[in-house]
Amino acid sequence: MILILGLILLIAAVIVGLAGVFGNTGPGHELGVGGDFSIFGYHVTGSTGSLFLSGIIVGAVALLGLTLVMMGARRSVRRSAQARRELDTSRREAAVVDRERDDLIKQRDDAHAGAGAGAPTTDMPRAETDAPVTDAPRGRGHWFGHRAAHR
Repeated sequence: MILILGLILLIAAVIVGLAGVFGNTGPGHELGVGGDFSIFGYHVTGSTGSLFLSGIIVGAVALLGLTLVMMGARRSVRRSAQARRELDTSRREAAVVDRERDDLIKQRDDAHAGAGAGAPTTDMPRAETDAPVTDAPRGRGHWFGHRAAHR
């Protein structure tokens, strides 16, 4: 939105400036005695100081438009850079997850290949630790945590 508004202001200032330059050429458009300067039917009469002030106003509008265009462009560049960083991060995380999944599949296949020769077992090593994972149901938990000694 800022970019569009800046472009509108900049284009309007350029059009007004060019219309003022190309519409008032020749000896009949001097600002001296009896001369006037016109832009789109608006006549600027008076001194060269008032024409200079009008030029300053048109220049300020053009500068404002250019500033808004640059702000909008900077914002869009910043957003795209942030999106690229987030995409790279998500790709790296996906690669790590894929690698871990492949390691787990390899461990499972190795465990099944080793278990095929002997008695079948349901124990498989975990990815984080070497503790076995069993399919047997767990015992009922105690109300106040783990008991230190048997009764």
